[in-house]
Amino acid sequence: MNVKTSAHYQREYRRRLRDQGLIKKEIWIRPENSDKARALEKDLRVGARALEENGERHSHRPLWRTGALYDDLVETALVRDKHASVELIDGLDPTLHVVMHEYGDLPIFLTVAGEQIIVEAVLWPVSEVRDEREFNESVLRTHKYFPLSTICLGQRADDDYYFMFGSLSSASDLGDIVYEIEVLGSNVINATEAYADLLMSVTDN
Repeated sequence: MNVKTSAHYQREYRRRLRDQGLIKKEIWIRPENSDKARALEKDLRVGARALEENGERHSHRPLWRTGALYDDLVETALVRDKHASVELIDGLDPTLHVVMHEYGDLPIFLTVAGEQIIVEAVLWPVSEVRDEREFNESVLRTHKYFPLSTICLGQRADDDYYFMFGSLSSASDLGDIVYEIEVLGSNVINATEAYADLLMSVTDN
């Protein structure tokens, strides 16, 4: 099985941003303003959609089931406006496969497990890390700069891979779930850029 790494989606993401007429601007800010800067960037690119999703929130809802979440997720602006597509993978543990078109077709997987929703994406195989000990130490010291997401080790196609994931309550509002998906997609791209020097195959295109 050929598993594409986050470097592939990073390149596709940048290409699609350029195709949309967007340009990259570097800014210098204080660390405590990182969340504000990300929110401002999001508003400058997709502000209307972000406002719409916030308006879809509702409270005191029962726990989500995967099928019901799929039905509602396909009706959000994220999917309607073709920024992402979603597929229900049925089975003993149904999973939602979300393809983030705005991030180079980055695949994200969402699972409802009891009182928790897990949203995760593959980063890269352990074999692509130059120095595993140095990399792990770097991740432990810096992953706090990727809000709402955590990096972990897991298996995919019989190999060890690094994953990035986020979790939230199964009673979360739909807008919060959409936000978690979008933040994870953004964090995967940002993590690939942040750790590029520690990886073998990531180049800045």
